[in-house]
Amino acid sequence: MTSGPRLSLRLRMALLFAALAGVSLLSVGLGGVLAVREGVAPAALIGPAAVAAFGILVSSALIALLFDENVARPIGALAAALRAHAHGRLSVPLKVSSARYLADLAPAAAALCERLSTAHQGAAERLAEATAELKAEKARLSEILSEIPIAVMAVDHNHRITLYDRQTVHALGGVASLGLGRSVFRYFEETALRTAVETLKAQAGAPLQIDLPTADGAGTLPARLRLTGRGGGYIISMDVEPEVVAERPLVFDFALIDCTVQGVDPSIALSALPYVVFDTETTGLDPKRDSLVQIGAVRVLNGRMLEGEAFETLVNPCRPIPASATRVHGITAEMVASAPEPAPAVAAFHRFARAETLVAHNAPFDLAILARHADGIAFDEPVLDTVLLSAALFGAAEAHTLDAIAERLGVTIDAAARHTAMGDAVATAQVLLHMIPMLEAAGIRTLGDAQAAMRRHQRLMPQAGTLFAPPQRP
Repeated sequence: MTSGPRLSLRLRMALLFAALAGVSLLSVGLGGVLAVREGVAPAALIGPAAVAAFGILVSSALIALLFDENVARPIGALAAALRAHAHGRLSVPLKVSSARYLADLAPAAAALCERLSTAHQGAAERLAEATAELKAEKARLSEILSEIPIAVMAVDHNHRITLYDRQTVHALGGVASLGLGRSVFRYFEETALRTAVETLKAQAGAPLQIDLPTADGAGTLPARLRLTGRGGGYIISMDVEPEVVAERPLVFDFALIDCTVQGVDPSIALSALPYVVFDTETTGLDPKRDSLVQIGAVRVLNGRMLEGEAFETLVNPCRPIPASATRVHGITAEMVASAPEPAPAVAAFHRFARAETLVAHNAPFDLAILARHADGIAFDEPVLDTVLLSAALFGAAEAHTLDAIAERLGVTIDAAARHTAMGDAVATAQVLLHMIPMLEAAGIRTLGDAQAAMRRHQRLMPQAGTLFAPPQRP
């Protein structure tokens, strides 16, 4: 349970100075009343009272502005930076130039952050040394298992995928993009698979050989089902050709087995949500007139980007690409000549991102241009915007460009990949991963909390209201 939104320090200080000005004006008024009672003519008081009132208002406003600029704003920025170092595990030095009027507070905070960064770095190095051999063994085992000519998929009791190998990508990748934590019913027809699992349980765990229809209705796949020894999960295995080599090795996350979270309900913790972080490149900056030239996306689950679970495509905009746009993203007409047109590209991305929380930097622009090219589909998934989340963490007065946020959080953006859809999607995902523990520390723990925090800062960007439509499911 989280508390309601609190007044910021800056707003509280503004209210305090307004109250002081009001009390001062009231005192002037009471003084005038007493003077009239003592026999002073009211006309003689009007000029002095007006001068006094004007002086009180101007001096109060000036003092309030100076206090806001030199005390309240630096304290807010310092608090946000401390939270970033404490929960984002930053290794960059704390910037104290804006807090020069806070006496020893800023240097003391900088020293604390330096010690904290050193401790984090030391712990990370020790952990890396301790797990290096384990990671190498895991990689070797994954490579060996991925060479066995059997497609294997492990599914938990909630029918979510917890493991799959490269052979499974070959067998089912044409049905839908494989992804950890996703429902197995994206790939196999639900009624048939549920019936098969119930039959498997009824026969005391003996393996079940069955032809399972795929979810797209294209056909059936011969499969063997076997119960796992834990919590009602099961394994689906399928024979494939020995020559099959797909791009991805064995992929797994057994932490999903103990996770009871499903869907994208507003009460779900930010750390438990599955995310699709995406970006688009376009022919220009007007979503009502310009067109897509590239879409890139990565999946984030359980605090990490999932290796190999990405979506990237060039898009033929069916119009000339201005030289000014090419100078930004480097995409030319020759590069997109054989690429899919916007409608099928957007449909393919929609299939990849379906039923997961979308994340983007300046999401209203990306969503508007996707919606323009969506043919009979709707992106009604919940959306988080890193611009607005940054404002919730660091204050609206700070810079909230992707580069500024990345620098603030110690995220290094590959210069060669900047302003490509995949490069910016990866950078945004890294920013999101740093933000989540900071948001939780600030009391923004659930999807609903994050949406409420973004709503409080939506004045920062046009069309931000489009992000808060409730998700609708058929």
